[in-house]
Amino acid sequence: MDADERRHLALRAARRDGSVEVAALAEELGVSVETVRRDLRALEESGLVRRTHGGAYPVESAGFETTLTSRTTRYLPEKARIAAAAVQLLRDAETVFIDEGFNPQLIAEALPTDRTLTVITASLATAGLLCRREQTEVILLGGRVRGRTAATVGQWATGMLAGLVIDLAYVGANGISREFGLTTPDPTVGHVKAQAMRSARRRVFCGIHTKFGAVSFCRFAEVGDFEAIITDTALPRSEAQRYSLLGPLVLRV
Repeated sequence: MDADERRHLALRAARRDGSVEVAALAEELGVSVETVRRDLRALEESGLVRRTHGGAYPVESAGFETTLTSRTTRYLPEKARIAAAAVQLLRDAETVFIDEGFNPQLIAEALPTDRTLTVITASLATAGLLCRREQTEVILLGGRVRGRTAATVGQWATGMLAGLVIDLAYVGANGISREFGLTTPDPTVGHVKAQAMRSARRRVFCGIHTKFGAVSFCRFAEVGDFEAIITDTALPRSEAQRYSLLGPLVLRV
């Protein structure tokens, strides 16, 4: 097995499982740990993975996006803490946009049930989760349902959003970069996110540390467009400070 084939298998495993560990990958491929480290270093230099202590995870790009299923199995404690912190920023908002994705679903679950809220979302899962709550009115955006994330996209979705004034938007992204802003691989998803940004008075980005520094195909917002950014403590304090200099409050939870 040559280096290109090993790296292809390593990348495929990372994308399939959400991450890979050096020791396990070395055993699977029948090579040394140092060989795997070199392969992951080469993949990182190509922008395909980002290395961690003892492994690596795939970087989302124009040609690759992790599935919603894989997102439900990784960094669950961190995502739960982010969701809890996000709800603390709700304040007096009565109308709330909840983006597609797993972390936004956790935010939806954490929303208070003892007050009247109107929730606007493109996510079928989030709409199904909230529609049984007595004091929560759910508006599901229309449009084509995107199978990868079970969320609506297209002109019907953006058209509905364009006619609304929303108090607070909880927005996710595939990547957030100080240089390139917030990005997503799919232009139709980017259009929905961009319109949600325009329709909202306040905007909060929620995402785990692996999103930071990642850049995808379609830019839909700048870092300075957000009131707050909420992530986990694995994002270095120094890097959080650099993002805060662009305007938003950065919370590491």
